[in-house]
Amino acid sequence: MGSIVPFQDLNLNLSPPSPATAAGAVTPTPLLIPKLEPKLEPLDSLVETPLTHEEAHDPLYHDFAPNFFSNTETTPTPPPQSATEEDNVYSEYHRITALFHTAFAQRLQQQQQLQQKHQEQYGDVSDDSRAIVPVNDENTLATAPTKPHRRYTKRSSELVRVTDLGIEDQRYFREVVRRTRMLFDSLRIFCVLEEERRRGDSLVRRARGDLLASSVMRDRGLWLNRDKRIVGSIPGVEVGDIFFFRMELCVVGLHGQVQAGIDYLPGSQSSNHEPIATSVIVSGGYEDDEDSGDVVVYTGHGGQDKFSKQCMHQKLQGGNLALERSKHYGIEVRVIRGFKYAGSFTNKIYVYDGLYKIHDCWFDVGKSGFGVFKYKLIRIDGQPVMGSSMLKFAQSLRSVPLSVRPRGYLSLDISNKKENVPVMLFNDLDNDHDPLCYEYLVRSVFPPFAFNAGGSGTGCDCIGGCVDGCLCSVKNGGEFAYDQNGFLLRGKPLVFECGAFCKCPPTCRNRISQKGLKNRLEVFRSRETGWGVRSLDLINAGAFICEYAGVVLTRDQAQVFTMNGDSLVYPNRFSPKWAEWGDLSQIYADYVRPSYPSVPPLDVAMDVSRMRNVACYISHSLTPNVLVQYVLYDHNNLMFPHLMLFAMENIPPLRELSLDYGVADEWTGKLSICN
Repeated sequence: MGSIVPFQDLNLNLSPPSPATAAGAVTPTPLLIPKLEPKLEPLDSLVETPLTHEEAHDPLYHDFAPNFFSNTETTPTPPPQSATEEDNVYSEYHRITALFHTAFAQRLQQQQQLQQKHQEQYGDVSDDSRAIVPVNDENTLATAPTKPHRRYTKRSSELVRVTDLGIEDQRYFREVVRRTRMLFDSLRIFCVLEEERRRGDSLVRRARGDLLASSVMRDRGLWLNRDKRIVGSIPGVEVGDIFFFRMELCVVGLHGQVQAGIDYLPGSQSSNHEPIATSVIVSGGYEDDEDSGDVVVYTGHGGQDKFSKQCMHQKLQGGNLALERSKHYGIEVRVIRGFKYAGSFTNKIYVYDGLYKIHDCWFDVGKSGFGVFKYKLIRIDGQPVMGSSMLKFAQSLRSVPLSVRPRGYLSLDISNKKENVPVMLFNDLDNDHDPLCYEYLVRSVFPPFAFNAGGSGTGCDCIGGCVDGCLCSVKNGGEFAYDQNGFLLRGKPLVFECGAFCKCPPTCRNRISQKGLKNRLEVFRSRETGWGVRSLDLINAGAFICEYAGVVLTRDQAQVFTMNGDSLVYPNRFSPKWAEWGDLSQIYADYVRPSYPSVPPLDVAMDVSRMRNVACYISHSLTPNVLVQYVLYDHNNLMFPHLMLFAMENIPPLRELSLDYGVADEWTGKLSICN
């Protein structure tokens, strides 16, 4: 188990300066009184309409609503400066720049005395980690609910750094984060659906599912890393992880501010009354920001009006002071980048790009003519490739793959245009081209008699699309499996989609998986897993990916095939991960796992020895990001369902897809994996 290392108390028993010292101290004189506010980032595009009176008092919105839907504080823009005023700005710039590096000279001497006293008490420690005493408690970071409806507690003021995580520790915390994010996504989709049902036509704008879900999880103590404020990497969060909502950053503890771009421990909570920054969001919210990837010139906060225009000088306090103090003590900060991304819920995404050190800070005159604080952040070496770089690289692959990768592509479409989008084949490791030796199969092939049972000729009479209470809704136990955006609401033993005998159009919400591939996938050669599959597109949690296709055999046919040594895929051995997606038992005490429609034990096998599709190259994992959902639409024979694959989490471009293939074969002891 790794260690939770408490941060060094930077000012133990430090008495306040004497009046004489205080009188002689050099303090910067403010140029103007700026608007004191956190560094705000552009709001999600869904937030455009103020809350109604009913919403403002809705317990689901709790106290997040004012931060998102109202901005009563305004600052008038000062009149244009004269030439004399402009000269004064630059004069003050030079003066404050000099004072910026000397303002803490006296306190620095006190800090050195403190560090010497600390070393005598605890021994020599690393200047980088400020480590004191490791705390071995694997449950400290992942806050698990012990009682339902536990009230929210404030964030801890104790700074810690997590060190020496072993492989098992990393897996444990990764699973904790994965399940928390899966709960957030499931609850978000569910809350939006319930809100639309509750308000119906009175809902004048889309419900904010992220606000509703995060508020409910917060009240039940399901936010992570609240009892410790972590400096550095968050256990379970990997470089390249993608988030669609700011609230999700708060839920996992990656960035604790709902809207502010700088997350920091305030001086009022610090033992020495000095703030410490822990993370920043870089999204171009300030005109003076410069971002070249590994090096970022980050602009401090404050002095902006409600239109995000700089209208006053910034002051060295709050988040600005916290970044300066983090630079002084050599404390790294987490960097999250915000991007505009078409197709996401808010047309924006957030990517965690790793740890950066603050190498320099200074006071400057910005493009607007007002004084701003700037910080030079340099990425720490030895980290995985930035997620933002992978997004840009994947975008290039989608448009001009051969220009980006002149070598390695064996085929630009192994489906031969059978799929809606191309399926690429890439291998730059060896001469293996095995996927080219098989006939590509878009959908599974069932025995002819499978279509002669279960009332295949019945369907709904819906004209514009399926509605609650129609025949297809009844077949699904009274509720549809998908929301209006086509995302899986919660996993079920079986999903009945509309088929050829239904009168609803192809745009019906109950026709999702039968439409085929939407994301551009790539079969690639890997040193770790042999052949694997990754997407060139960002895949949303709950989204349909593809079908696991093959030639379906009866038990007698399967026995004949195994006599010849052929390996088969057994659908009943896939781990039932569908039960985890949409499981709200941690939220609602009366939650019941869906049990209808039920499926009898599947006594069939799938042959992929000659015909297969891209899904057959997905690798095995005990912590997969893809689940198998049984679906029927072209017939009603419960013994022969389609194996449809859905995303269990937000899957970034070029991250490998994985499945849990379940138990091993009782004879060979091997998992049924094609490669």
